[in-house]
Amino acid sequence: MWFTSRSQTRKNDDFIEEPLIVETPLMPGQSQVSGNVMFYSKPEPLSVAAHGHLGVKQIDRPFQFLRTEHAVPLTTNEFGMAASSYPIIFVGENRAPIAVMGIRQGQNLYVSAEGIPSEDHYIPAFVRRYPFVFANDDSREQLLLCVDRDAPMVSDTPDVAFFDGQEPSEFTKNAIEFCKEFERQRRGTDLFLNIMKEHDLFEEKTVNFQPRDANGQESGAPQKIADYWAISEERLNNLSAENFQKIRETGALSVIYAHFISLLLWPQVISRAIKMPQQAGTA
Repeated sequence: MWFTSRSQTRKNDDFIEEPLIVETPLMPGQSQVSGNVMFYSKPEPLSVAAHGHLGVKQIDRPFQFLRTEHAVPLTTNEFGMAASSYPIIFVGENRAPIAVMGIRQGQNLYVSAEGIPSEDHYIPAFVRRYPFVFANDDSREQLLLCVDRDAPMVSDTPDVAFFDGQEPSEFTKNAIEFCKEFERQRRGTDLFLNIMKEHDLFEEKTVNFQPRDANGQESGAPQKIADYWAISEERLNNLSAENFQKIRETGALSVIYAHFISLLLWPQVISRAIKMPQQAGTA
């Protein structure tokens, strides 16, 4: 199924509390679940009462929802796999890492009009876990396993059911494990970001595109594609031997170097955008 791992193995055994599958569905207006997540239009805590008759069915375009997303979150353990596919940048106050899959809002350059991802490019775990997701239960301070009720693969005539009687099916158990691993890696990503901030290694960068005519000559002014945060190679190299060793011991260097390599892919993304008609939004 779509949440199966692509060469992704468990990198740590940090404790993740057992996620809760609620016994009864939430009542209308009962706001125990907090947080908004990309892709999910109607996430509901999974329960036998509300979803015992549901499951998932095979559909022709399981990644259709990805067509309109030009940037997708990554965890740091994915950097090595994603670095050969997309630029990896950091955005926002929290310096969240994302895979750049387009330069225009509303247009993913790596998913066809038919909703089929390029088979030569890595699909982030954030995408592959859909339609499942963990959400916070504010009242119990526990993770809830949720499912997007509006997901096209969720059906009352499923190929694979969510439940086997009163218990989660093997399919749902596998989804739970995948989401638990994703949560572990998300927490590991937060630790990495804290280390980068502690050593002041982030710098603001800009990527531009220089239009050229048929003869390869510059034609018009450069166009700004994006402003973003990146790890500064200069600042990394200027660290004291002691601080550099501290970073090396955390295992962060492989993540940093994968990020550096991924930035070489900006020209490929821009080239794809030039060749593909503008579908929506602006750069």
